[in-house]
Amino acid sequence: MANDHTTTTTAMDIAVLGAHLTSFPLNPDLLALGASLSKRTTTSPNYKLYELQNTKPAKPGLARDPQGSRIEVEIWKMPLSNVGAFLSTIASPLGLGSVEMEDGRWVKGFICEPYGLVGARDVTAWGGWRAYKAECM
Repeated sequence: MANDHTTTTTAMDIAVLGAHLTSFPLNPDLLALGASLSKRTTTSPNYKLYELQNTKPAKPGLARDPQGSRIEVEIWKMPLSNVGAFLSTIASPLGLGSVEMEDGRWVKGFICEPYGLVGARDVTAWGGWRAYKAECM
């Protein structure tokens, strides 16, 4: 007799780190899709954060780099039925990919294609978009 340990996943964790953060301009997009804030945390220390050029609203780009630092993120639980609609709102050079959290877990989150980082300002030293925007904008 086979063991049936099938579990049904109804939500997906998504790490956000810029314009979708709580109180930032694109956060209502998450709320409209039924997402709920699950946790505030940081990435592993293997990332760099950049201010992308010519984005409205202003957006950061995250890139994996062994010379990086921990970057503040929020983990949002989004109903699986709405993930496709969310993906359709994400403009190049951003996308969703696998991002390593401080606890070693990997979650889907915002990443940036390399071409989007050309000419971008390295803002890693601030430790996150919220701190950078508070001090520099």
